[in-house]
Amino acid sequence: MTIAVLSIISGLVLLLWSADRFVEGSAAAAHYFGMSPLLIGMVIVGFGTSTPEMVVSAFSALQGNSSIALGNAYGSNIANIALILGLTALIKPIAVHSGVLRKELPILSAMTVIAAVQVWNGEISRGEAVILLIIFIGLISWTIWQGMHKKSDALGNEIEQSAILKTMPIKQAMFRLSMGLILLMASSRVLVWGAVTVAQKLGVSDLIIGLTIVAVGTSLPELASSLIAARKGENDIAFGNIIGSNLFNTLAVVGIAGTIHPMTVGPEVVQRDIPVMAGLTISLFIIGYGFKGPGRINRIEGAALLVCYVAYTLYLMLLII
Repeated sequence: MTIAVLSIISGLVLLLWSADRFVEGSAAAAHYFGMSPLLIGMVIVGFGTSTPEMVVSAFSALQGNSSIALGNAYGSNIANIALILGLTALIKPIAVHSGVLRKELPILSAMTVIAAVQVWNGEISRGEAVILLIIFIGLISWTIWQGMHKKSDALGNEIEQSAILKTMPIKQAMFRLSMGLILLMASSRVLVWGAVTVAQKLGVSDLIIGLTIVAVGTSLPELASSLIAARKGENDIAFGNIIGSNLFNTLAVVGIAGTIHPMTVGPEVVQRDIPVMAGLTISLFIIGYGFKGPGRINRIEGAALLVCYVAYTLYLMLLII
């Protein structure tokens, strides 16, 4: 039991460190090869911070622990909106100026509806998982097209002025990218093993472990990057991290895990977790879109999101006791 707990802690620490190196190396390499700052912000930073969720869920599916994979994806979405954006806005209100990000908000809402429809029958088949991946490929293609044809955007301007594109030799960038990816896989393997072991010892379901410890742990890169970006006044980067991450989780993470191993979805996911995720996503769309001007998440709204996350987590903890 002690070894399992230490595996979770060490796995999370190494996961956070390696994810940071992976995103840094990817962004620097993409910039070196001529990718625009806007495209780097939308693809590399927006989706790259969800690499831990993807790797952890893939390993979970390979080991037959589909509940951890699903809990990790949906739990990360809940944590991204309620915990990370809530905490970030509480510290410093977030203003959303990027037109690209505002276009992605209704897309995220639509993808959440698709997720709810898919789990309604109690399973995500391999065919349904493939459909998610096809939608994701289409979304990536649209994102790249947007980044290539849009001349300027607030997100691209922030990326260009931020330290994300700090100058580093291409060899160093490729080394960080490859080493970050290798350590991501190793730390994910350690984390999944520790989480499954603890769940078995305590008699806690894999789903609860996935929704809590694993989900929060894999969301640490988003938490760190969003807090740092908001503190520097890079609001669109902070917001873009969450939008990109949630799209990646809903489509790619669940899609990859479901393709590896079809998922059985318990009724508690349909009745409890999907409504919470959907409610938070709709709330984010309402307060973040900005129907009469730039979107904005103020401190009161941030506090409300944080309260929602605390209440949801406490409810899950009560199920364990």
